[in-house]
Amino acid sequence: MKYDVIVVGAGLSGLVATAEMAEAGKRVLLLDQEPESSIGGQAWWSFGGLFLVDSPEQRRLGIRDSCDLAWQDWLGAAGFDREDDEDQWGRKWAEAYVDFAAGEKRAWLHSLGIRFFPVVGWAERGGYLAEGHGNSVPRFHIVWGTGPGVVQPFESRVRDAIRSGVVDYRPRHQVDELITRENAVIGVRCSVLAPSSAGRGEESSREVVGDYEYYAEAVVVSSGGIGANHELIRQHWPSRLGKPPRAMLSGVPAHVDGRMLGITEQAGGRVVNRDRMWHYTEGIKNWDPVWSKHGIRILPGPSSVWLDAKGQRLPAPNFPGFDTLGTLKAIQDKGFDYSWFLLTRKVIEKEFALSGSEQNPDLTGKSIRKVLGRVGSGIPGPVQAFLDHGEDFVVADSLRELVDGMNKLAGSDLVKLEDLKRQLAARDRGMDHAFTKDLQITALRGARNYIGDRLVRVAKPHKFLDPAHGPLIAVRLHILSRKTLGGLQTDLSGRVLSASGDPVPGLYAVGEAAGFGGGGVHGYRALEGTFLGGCLFTGRQAGRSIAKL
Repeated sequence: MKYDVIVVGAGLSGLVATAEMAEAGKRVLLLDQEPESSIGGQAWWSFGGLFLVDSPEQRRLGIRDSCDLAWQDWLGAAGFDREDDEDQWGRKWAEAYVDFAAGEKRAWLHSLGIRFFPVVGWAERGGYLAEGHGNSVPRFHIVWGTGPGVVQPFESRVRDAIRSGVVDYRPRHQVDELITRENAVIGVRCSVLAPSSAGRGEESSREVVGDYEYYAEAVVVSSGGIGANHELIRQHWPSRLGKPPRAMLSGVPAHVDGRMLGITEQAGGRVVNRDRMWHYTEGIKNWDPVWSKHGIRILPGPSSVWLDAKGQRLPAPNFPGFDTLGTLKAIQDKGFDYSWFLLTRKVIEKEFALSGSEQNPDLTGKSIRKVLGRVGSGIPGPVQAFLDHGEDFVVADSLRELVDGMNKLAGSDLVKLEDLKRQLAARDRGMDHAFTKDLQITALRGARNYIGDRLVRVAKPHKFLDPAHGPLIAVRLHILSRKTLGGLQTDLSGRVLSASGDPVPGLYAVGEAAGFGGGGVHGYRALEGTFLGGCLFTGRQAGRSIAKL
């Protein structure tokens, strides 16, 4: 079979690009090094949050949003400062993406059968001035069905194309080289890997049982970033985030190792913004891991008290859910690779959600009855499982018992009882009246002005030292690797650019491999809901561009 296009990577962006090209009649070879069980890649594991602007869901909740406000927030977060070089195309992609999120994105997804949970989340709240980092309003739209619900319509379109003979899907094909002729990419050289029964996300064998070369008029790289390659993360770790952590958890499977970025560079593509990355600070060890160092991110409401390894409150605005990378730097500057949440049962019942499709069976399974349970009292089942089995949780009826448990878990005596008691008592005094200088209390009171937070996300403010709201809970938090914000520099058609700024003939990149657009659509910081969205948008743009050729 003669192919028009080869797509390297069957994650979300690769599926989107493949679907767009196949429906235009292009003959596509879709290659992936993992077994078929992992089709959909990282997106399948995601919580399914998407960044939308001025949506019907927002308007129904009284949220007034606009493209201008979203662009202001994007610029405040991105901080583009390499616009004559590495940020040149990232900024162009950002402007196009914000227009897309405020325009046809929702209608396009709706036409594919994607629906949204009616309560819009408020992620990355910022905590700075109006032009600083953060979302000014809630924009985090959770897909009904979470990550699998995002993947499904594109996987279905691709499988239809496979059945019709337009797409040839070959898992267990590891691309080792991009074949070039006269500086143009004309194909790929692969190692054929041994069949594997590994389940989704599980590490698969790299035993080589053959090799093959495939040729086409264009090659699309959709192989993801470097999130599981901790050595490479540390190599490119920027000093502005403090020292790189000595220990990290992995928020992505082992195959997300950045291998194809180096291979694409060898073929003439340019990788930019290597020092820009996105790692979470609220990671906990998965008590039932799928991959090595498997971590789960807590999606916290704003009430938990955030402590460093010595039990000192982090300074404003390092509150849960406000500024991921700002808090990462604050933690790393302390010289430890972990921190603590301190909270009450009342807080964990209302505010703790866990990222990932498998941690949200109600939303993933599209169960209205189970979702309604989030409005009531009680600890969600997946969170209770971590309380019962997870090694990072300490539960106690008194502050003394809690401190003893924290120190035992950490293998130190860094947290001092009297010191922590003083800080919590000072915080609790802010509950006695309507006035306070504690900005975290001001923030959580403000959050409850939004009906979505008041209903399902933010506990009623209360005193942590009051036994009526207990028991007390401490959660040890680890740094959790996740996303690569830099990547292959691309123009708005998805064509990979060389060091000279010219397109490499026949070579395209989409998704995380392209920094979600242009080699860094997010700049220095992301606004959440924009990683899946970046995969959708870049796959769509490149697929439609190639389809016209």
